[in-house]
Amino acid sequence: MSNPGNSGSRLPIAPPPHKTPPRRWVSVAAVATQVKVVPREAYKPGANYMNTRSDSAASLVLLDYDDRGADGRIARVTFNNPEKRNALGLAGKERFIEIMTQLKHDESLRAVVLTGAGDRSFVGGTNLAEMANFDLTQAEASATKTHRACDAVRSFPAPVIARINGYCFGSGMEIAACADMRAGASHAKFGMPETRFGIPSGMEASVLPKLIGWGKAAELVLTGDHIDAEEAYRIGYLQKLVPYDRLDEAVEGWVASLLACGPRAVRIQKRLILDWDRMSVVDGARAGIQAYVDSYRSDEPRRMMTAFVNRKKG
Repeated sequence: MSNPGNSGSRLPIAPPPHKTPPRRWVSVAAVATQVKVVPREAYKPGANYMNTRSDSAASLVLLDYDDRGADGRIARVTFNNPEKRNALGLAGKERFIEIMTQLKHDESLRAVVLTGAGDRSFVGGTNLAEMANFDLTQAEASATKTHRACDAVRSFPAPVIARINGYCFGSGMEIAACADMRAGASHAKFGMPETRFGIPSGMEASVLPKLIGWGKAAELVLTGDHIDAEEAYRIGYLQKLVPYDRLDEAVEGWVASLLACGPRAVRIQKRLILDWDRMSVVDGARAGIQAYVDSYRSDEPRRMMTAFVNRKKG
């Protein structure tokens, strides 16, 4: 089902399954000296196909590429701590920030897909065992890393899709809220449970009121209550809600649509969306005029419009 707003109506999210050639994913590490190519059918989110780093932090967040040839590449970033519901501690947050910083310089990227290892959890929050003994300096470092992780998603120059495959709590709900699109499996659970552990929900919890409304945001952060995927879809947190076995199909629908667009235009549009969030309507319109003009600094508009006109004539 696809969310057309907060109306609660439901529509099919994608066309019926169709035969596609096997996709080939390339799994890499930050200091990789070799690459192993993995057939898409065999790809398991979170599987560590190659890891040349000696430190354990490297395996907490994994990076894979899907090469689409002339269309560019799709990156897949997997939170990989399934024994702890993919909870993010200090090392995991730092690793995620490193990967997103690396990716933002890759102009061949058309989109980034975020997901969790396994089928039970996207990100189940922060590592409570680690947090319980924080001193003030460590508490500030943890909160700052959460903000940096969220900002790396929100300000990423290409579209970011959250593939929510299970528990999505605390920092996980914040990270996903900063993505441009969110698809969730029907068994997923959502919540901001921080107050139940003696701390407030901060950082990019501030995104939630605009996304789901002040009332629902206040309810979640004040009570620490969880909601199911149906409720997350109804309030507009999820744009697509599907059975787990159709989650990849739902994500691929968005990817296919993005690949049909001009890559430069999409990046300009992403930047403009961020401008809209912090500007008045008038200033946003002015920024839109400049973005429109900037799009003509390449031949992308002429090339794509001409191709469309010629196709119509044919």
